[in-house]
Amino acid sequence: MELLQTDKFYIFNKGENSLWCNRKTGQFEAKTCWDLASAENPTCLGIVQLLLGKLQIHPDLSSRLVLVSGARKVGRLSEGQNVYCITRVVFLPLSSPPDTELNLQQCKKHANHPGGPAGERKLGLPFSDLQQKVALSKTFGTIRSVTSSIKSATVSAAASAAGQGSKIRRETRDKERYERRVLDELSKMFNDSDSFYYSTDTDLTSSLQRQSDPEYDAALPLWRRAEDDYFWNKHLLGDLIEQNNPNLDVWIVPVIQGFVQTESVPLETAPTTPDGSQKSQQDEYSLTLISRRSRHRAGTRYKRRGVDEEGRVANYVETEQIVSYSHHRVAFVQVRGSVPVFWSQPGYKYRPPPRLDKDPTETATAFGKHFDVEVKRHGHVSCVSLVEQSGKEKVIADAFLNNILTLDSPSLTFVTFDFHEYCRGMRYENVSVLLEGIEELITKMLYCWVDKEGTICRQNGVFRINCIDCLDRTNVVQTAIAKSVLESQFVKLGMIPPEHPLPPACRSILQVMWANNGDTISKQYAGTSALKGDFTRTGERRFAGMMKDGMNSANRYYRNHFLDTYRQVAIDVMLGLELSNSQWQEIDYVETLLSVAGALMPIGPPSYMAEIAPASEKYLASALYSLSRLGSKLLGRARRVARSSLALEFLPALVLVHF
Repeated sequence: MELLQTDKFYIFNKGENSLWCNRKTGQFEAKTCWDLASAENPTCLGIVQLLLGKLQIHPDLSSRLVLVSGARKVGRLSEGQNVYCITRVVFLPLSSPPDTELNLQQCKKHANHPGGPAGERKLGLPFSDLQQKVALSKTFGTIRSVTSSIKSATVSAAASAAGQGSKIRRETRDKERYERRVLDELSKMFNDSDSFYYSTDTDLTSSLQRQSDPEYDAALPLWRRAEDDYFWNKHLLGDLIEQNNPNLDVWIVPVIQGFVQTESVPLETAPTTPDGSQKSQQDEYSLTLISRRSRHRAGTRYKRRGVDEEGRVANYVETEQIVSYSHHRVAFVQVRGSVPVFWSQPGYKYRPPPRLDKDPTETATAFGKHFDVEVKRHGHVSCVSLVEQSGKEKVIADAFLNNILTLDSPSLTFVTFDFHEYCRGMRYENVSVLLEGIEELITKMLYCWVDKEGTICRQNGVFRINCIDCLDRTNVVQTAIAKSVLESQFVKLGMIPPEHPLPPACRSILQVMWANNGDTISKQYAGTSALKGDFTRTGERRFAGMMKDGMNSANRYYRNHFLDTYRQVAIDVMLGLELSNSQWQEIDYVETLLSVAGALMPIGPPSYMAEIAPASEKYLASALYSLSRLGSKLLGRARRVARSSLALEFLPALVLVHF
């Protein structure tokens, strides 16, 4: 769509529709393309793919339009249902002139249009004229800035006795610095992670089973039938939604955070019918994997744990695996989510021990609310807990089990599988022990199967998998369950004979898709790729994978304790959540930390300075250094990598923790 600018409005033009945003009030109004004739001297800024919404980071600062300027096509879920991954967003301030670094795609229709008063009024200026206008605006802006500086200096001198001028300037600088940091984090979230997806053709927020439900009205606009939990830009589009105007429906497009990948897979053998004859209607099928992260209790690893008062848990992700063959579509859904009790992991240790934060009565109430929603949405819930039954994680394992027994619901099945105990020594193939134990549950749960005539069968429940982080161990187990279900689906579709494994091409693509999914979900929550990813990707556990996991573990520690404060703030601002007092205190702490770090960080390669490190930091630094040395014993060639990456990159931050 085209983005045009006038002195009073930003105008989005798409086909016969146009959307006008008042630059002074921020109000939106739906119009037609013919109304562009009434715009005063419109300038075309370029092409944008989507309007994510409007964002105000601080009440005292101007709002900004959040625009998708880059997107890549992921694939098609079915005929005519294209899915796109957001690759770049820009933040357009309403009150001030547009930033010259928007770098929007050039509009071909307006770029070569001849100048002149009529052309400027109706179709916008050519880009060369736009650049001149922006440059001129910057010149006058500089003059105004100098004038303002002189005026401010005069006022400051007059008010220096009371210190009012310096206080106002300091507060303004703090707000602007806060806005810049939040915008930087939002830019990283959208531009660097491949985490946000949208479709203007189909409802990405809803599973195939929900869309096949008789109560699901496919005639409604996308946003009106979207699953609320996965509608990530709902707050940003609040001004449009509140108007409840059908003419605005075309501009309201839900965006999910999660993962989408679809691949076409060739049939290696012709499928057979029940009578033994072969058929060949189609020589390929498609595999699709969609993960939808809940926008409730969203956040980063150590900032969001456990459950809240409404029963919503951290790192809640619904993952759907879909096979499309001929006119058949079969889908299987699994979910993951933090253990639904009140717990946290405070402190700066490498692996802080979990602790319970509220009494059993409050916990039982939130626990019940969580599973009420799960049972209503999915039916019977089979909980598979991979948490260690001893050691630091035992307190969480016991709390989960005790609340399950207290709830005593016939709609819940609880299975414990101490992943680290069973798979000790890289024996991840022992996950088969778990699969054998839940084989009957998998069979009874079925899956959603639809064709052109309607629904053939429905999934009768869901597996809820969790470990402590609901990342690495959870990825391995969910992949194993998905593979088992896919085999039974292929048999039912006549694509493989009974008791036969998946074809090699299918198995390889499936493992890669689940590994990519695990990495993306992990980056969103913990900041790094998933651990144990080599086993998910190849089916084998190797020493190189262990070394990579060690690096990712240390990187997680560094990010979670020193970089996640503003990332959590950015997520909360995007979702329209009010920041708590503890978050503001943490922001002040991080700002102080960064200021001291900037002053003390050496120009050359840093080294550990024992004379300025408190005793606790010495101990922690020594522990991390020992971890890096352990990796070097396993693989001599990795010694240099471990020393440079762990000792040199992370220790300077640890030294400055308490300053």
